[in-house]
Amino acid sequence: MNDLAADLRLALDPLAFARRLGIEPDPWQERVLSWPGKRLLLNCSRQAGKSTTASVLVLHRAIYWPGSLSILVSPSLRQSSELFRKVTELMARLDEKPKLAEDNKLSLRMQSGSRVLSLPASEATIRGFSGANLVIEDEASRVPDDLYRAVRPMLATSGGKLILMSTPFGKRGHFHDEWHGDAAWERIQVKATDCPRIDPAFLAEERASLGDWWFKQEYLCEFVETTDQVFSYEEVMNALCDGQPLFL
Repeated sequence: MNDLAADLRLALDPLAFARRLGIEPDPWQERVLSWPGKRLLLNCSRQAGKSTTASVLVLHRAIYWPGSLSILVSPSLRQSSELFRKVTELMARLDEKPKLAEDNKLSLRMQSGSRVLSLPASEATIRGFSGANLVIEDEASRVPDDLYRAVRPMLATSGGKLILMSTPFGKRGHFHDEWHGDAAWERIQVKATDCPRIDPAFLAEERASLGDWWFKQEYLCEFVETTDQVFSYEEVMNALCDGQPLFL
């Protein structure tokens, strides 16, 4: 394969790009990297590899889509900057690194005009951006719902991708609602027991140490009731109806 054909393949195929970076994806990661859609939910165990997968997509978009804008959103600035750090670490693996016009701990801008920004969960900050081509919401179960609602309009004119990735955190919030809703999302679940890099002996130790409530969320991707709930999620939903209110 000549250099031009090889470059074209990398530009068209994030999966081939991941392998060029020295990453051999798991089957679920192959599915994500080859996914052609616009809305993706990743319900993944801790340490399953979701951050690495997302970072490949961000770097691929920045390199091969000149002028693109990719935004990384997390509950805290520390978490957003950690995901951004993974992007820069992957970029360092390239033989020919893209030329940067701006580079700091929270953002970069390539000479092609592509930008990657890492932002904390602040609605006021998010509202300053528009025309995003890729938005990654990390630890989405812990991102405030009003921020999620502020993010979606950024994709209105760009036709960009929105990826929510997280472990569950109770039966509440937009990540839970979208996972169980009827909207047209691609939904991918990755339990720790499905990840070949996680030792079953470690999981047995974690279950014994953390207890079932935390273990089911962190490693088995289950949306379980919060410990301080008076009524279960099912009881609340069953109490709702579409008819006339009882009291006016």
